[in-house]
Amino acid sequence: MLTIRFVVGMFPAGLMVLGAGGVFGQDYPNRPIRLVTTSPGGGLDFAARLFAPGLTRGLGQTVIIENRGGGVTPIETVAKAPPDGYTLLFNSGSTWILPFLQTKAPYDPVRDLAPITLVEIAPSVLVVHPSLPVKSVKELIALAKARPGELNYAAGSIGSSTHLSPELFKAMTGVDIVHIFYKSSGPALIDLIAGHVQVMFASPGGVEPHVKAGRVRALAVTTAAPSELLPGLPTVAASGLPGYESVVSHGMFAPAKTPQAIIQRLHRETVRVIHLPEVKERLLKSGVEPVGNSPEEFGAYIKSDMVKWGKVIKDAGIRAD
Repeated sequence: MLTIRFVVGMFPAGLMVLGAGGVFGQDYPNRPIRLVTTSPGGGLDFAARLFAPGLTRGLGQTVIIENRGGGVTPIETVAKAPPDGYTLLFNSGSTWILPFLQTKAPYDPVRDLAPITLVEIAPSVLVVHPSLPVKSVKELIALAKARPGELNYAAGSIGSSTHLSPELFKAMTGVDIVHIFYKSSGPALIDLIAGHVQVMFASPGGVEPHVKAGRVRALAVTTAAPSELLPGLPTVAASGLPGYESVVSHGMFAPAKTPQAIIQRLHRETVRVIHLPEVKERLLKSGVEPVGNSPEEFGAYIKSDMVKWGKVIKDAGIRAD
């Protein structure tokens, strides 16, 4: 009788462990899901709203976009949410770079978040004013070394791709190019076109019309391989600086300790939506390249990126406090 009572008493507890732990995630999801991202109107918001209908259909529950502004707010919101798969984060590489820029970030990107997939990447374009006598990355490096401290680059906000891409370029080449600070990339590009600054790592969508009109000269793209967004343009790595890569990354996360069954379900559905022909076409038109790798690959990507950018930020003494 003791043995029978023990088995009968323990069996429901075992079921409770399976259900509460979400080992199989068989009943997930059974209510709406919050997809937390940055302010309305930006590239992240656009992509999140593009994905939401497909995720809703695949998951069988409404995916609600929740805009929480910039900085740490959307990241902290998800990092502190219950790990049940109902609060997700769609954010840029700032998720794992901000802790290097701030004295005390209120979260740890590796400890507090579970990677789902790298959704998309966006290249930058290395452009110069036409008055600068260079037509390749190699020539730009040579000119900068011959004229230390005389060339300058325009960049938007601290820690943005327009800022960190040239700092990586400086670190890898040893050149001295002066940073000219702007509050955003728009005014920076205007001054580049006017000839007030000479170099910029700009977004393809914003700079492409000016390249075609001859107002600025494009030298290379910052992806590791040639970008289908910029056909015919060589990479920085292949045209004078081997190993160089700098992209804007957008990824999907859940809170740490979210059950793996739920992570895998979210991964499958997100990757499926990313590669829908109509979604992929709109992403490319918006200036980003769809990815959709595994949670493990995304986690390794984050750790590698943290090593690279952490060193650049520390060595250059960059702070955003």
